[in-house]
Formats: sequence, C-alpha cells, structure tokens
Amino acid sequence: MNNPLRIGFIGGGFITRFHIQSLVQVRDCVVAGVADMSMDAAESAAALAQSIGVGPEARAFESAEAIAADPEVDALWVCAPNHARIPVLEGIRDGAMNRAEPLKGICAEKPLARTLAEALEVQALGKEIGAPTGYLEDMLFAPSLVRGREVLWRRGAANAGRPYLARASEEHGGPHSAWFWKKETAGGGVLLDMMCHSIEAARWMLTEPGAPRDSLTPIEVSATCANLKWIQPKYSAQLSEKFGGEVDWAADPTEDFARATVKWRTEDGQILLTETSSSWSYVGAGLRHAFQLLGPEYSMEVDMADAGVQVFFSREVTGDAGEDLVEKQNAEQGQMPLIPDEPAHYGYSGENRHFVDAFLGRTESSLTFDDGVEVMRLLMAAYQSSAEGRTIDPSDPSLESYAPFS
Repeated sequence: MNNPLRIGFIGGGFITRFHIQSLVQVRDCVVAGVADMSMDAAESAAALAQSIGVGPEARAFESAEAIAADPEVDALWVCAPNHARIPVLEGIRDGAMNRAEPLKGICAEKPLARTLAEALEVQALGKEIGAPTGYLEDMLFAPSLVRGREVLWRRGAANAGRPYLARASEEHGGPHSAWFWKKETAGGGVLLDMMCHSIEAARWMLTEPGAPRDSLTPIEVSATCANLKWIQPKYSAQLSEKFGGEVDWAADPTEDFARATVKWRTEDGQILLTETSSSWSYVGAGLRHAFQLLGPEYSMEVDMADAGVQVFFSREVTGDAGEDLVEKQNAEQGQMPLIPDEPAHYGYSGENRHFVDAFLGRTESSLTFDDGVEVMRLLMAAYQSSAEGRTIDPSDPSLESYAPFS
C-alpha cells in the first residue's frame, strides 16, 4: 500500500467501531488513532483497529486538538456526540494550525449538529480549517439502494419519465447511549437521530444520477412528532434504570416517533414528494428499515432488514441480547433476521471507500458539510411544523435561529 490515507477518529464509541470494522473492505487507508474524552474508549477503539489489521499502529489521543496536530494523521472522521461538534471542530482548527502539512479531509457523522445555527457554525469552521469536507450518510452508499436506484433511473425513468415519490422509514427500539435520549446533548429525539437518514436517502433517490443537489428544491415541509412508548411510566422507568438515572424521559422527553412529508420542485416545475418516518418505539425481531421509489410505470422496494438469512431459536435457547445478529434489535428467540456483514450492508464500507478516494484526490466528494446543512434545514422545518401544526417553507430564514424544545 503506497501512501495510504491515515485516518484519525474523534469519538471512540459505537459508530466509530462500525467505521473501523468497515475498513477491512477499503483499500489505501489505515487507522492512525482514536481520540476521546475517555482514554479507555479511545484505547478500546484503537485496539479494535489493531486486532483486525486496519490500524496496526493505531494510538489513543486525549483530544481533538492533539489528533489534529499529529503529523502521522492525514484526515479526521468526527464521530463525537451532537453537542460536541462545535468544540471538536474548534479543537481541529487549533490543532491544524500546528501542522506542517494541511489535513487532507474532515468527515462528520450525521446529523451535522443539534440545530441549523450550529450546523452553519460547523460549516464555517470547516471553511476556516480549509480542508475538504465529507458528510457521513451511509444510506447513500448501501449496495441495495445504490443498485436499485441505478436500475430504476436507467431503465424506468429513461423510458417512462422520472420518479415522483420516494418513501423511507427506519424504526427500532431506541439508541444505545444515554446522550441520544437527552435534548441538551442530542438536540432532539428520533427525528434528529434517524430521519436525517431517511430525508436524505429519499431526496437522493428522487435526484437524477449526476444532477446537482439543487436540481430539486424543497418548497414545503409538514410533519408530526409524538411520544408513543417511552413516555409511559413503565417504560420511562425502564430508561431511567437502564442509564443509571441519567435519563428522565418522564420529566424531560423529546419524541420517539416522527413522520414528515417534503414537497419538492424540479427545475422544469414538476412536483415530487418524499414521505419519511422514524421511531424508537418499534418492537420486533431485527429493525424496520424500508425504502420505496415510485414512477409512472415502475417501482422499487428495498427492505434493509432482509439480507436473505433467517435463523430460529426455540424458547430452550437462551443467551445475551441478540445484537450480534442485527444491531439494536430486541429479540433473542424465535425467527430472526441475520445480517452477514452489517458495515457493508448499511453502506459504511462504500462511504468510507468514497471519502478515502476523495481525500486522496481520486474523485470529488459527493457529500460535504454543505449537504449536512441542507439536511438540518429540513429537520428544523419538520420540528417547527410539528410544534406549530402548519406547513413550513424550508427557505424561511427564521429557521436559522429555530431550536426545538427551547
């Protein structure tokens, strides 16, 4: 491997570990290190990279500034919690000032921040640092979606006209970490956490391959949020117990269900729709993770929960939680789906391959901080629509100061 991209991760938790595992399938890169406020977390993630051969010399760092300044690190993947995005980018800026060679790129996980105002600040910090940026939305690189979209546009749209409706939904039983459940750290609930996937994937499916993002203009957003499960006393008590009293959903909730419709206008004036839904209140084997794309004479359906493998365990088989089969599922017995290679199936391998190529100068980045800002604009419009019971124009400048739950 000649001059591989040496990647540093900021944040040593669940999502970083997914990225590290995906790099087994990505050429010309190596994990140089992991930074986290918890050195135990940083050392554990670095040890994972070492153990699977993608970072034989991966080291633990104590701060974003330290890893950004290190000359053995070429590019950074920001996987820290939402509330830490601005401090992390400030740390990267300060560390980068001490480099002899500039950073080759900075990626940030979805969502870009907690509010549109914060996302714009992250965007501005990226421009100040001067490195190319990437917005980590794995669904746009999931093999089933990539292939399905390519075929429908090439065969269906070419013969019968462009698609006009995209649907995307994602539901599971709730996040792993306490910070997701608290508005002060996450910024919101399931709408912010998961609908960022669905809104962006639905927009991308409706966009003609090769066309720019602004070939579709969002003109209306209407949405509904609700608390369906975790607001109930029994389940809010479960959350509190699970997280050692750190989460008090009964007294300080956000939302565990969200649905949104976005109306889009094409460059020639055609109206298109995306319908998206997300929840943390789903109970069942595996996840619900589905996509549809519909046009005049064709349609596509993708069930991400169906990877072609099912296993069955009777009630006589007991064991730990079944997340070794599918992440975030809440079944250990009965018939359950099995995802043979989750990092590849969900698009992590594809997106990391893309950004490694982009930061090595082989291609242009298809998603940047600018795109993360536009996703956040739609999410804030959805929150405002739900709160005020009206349709929102996502171009309204007041969204730049809007903060849910403030």
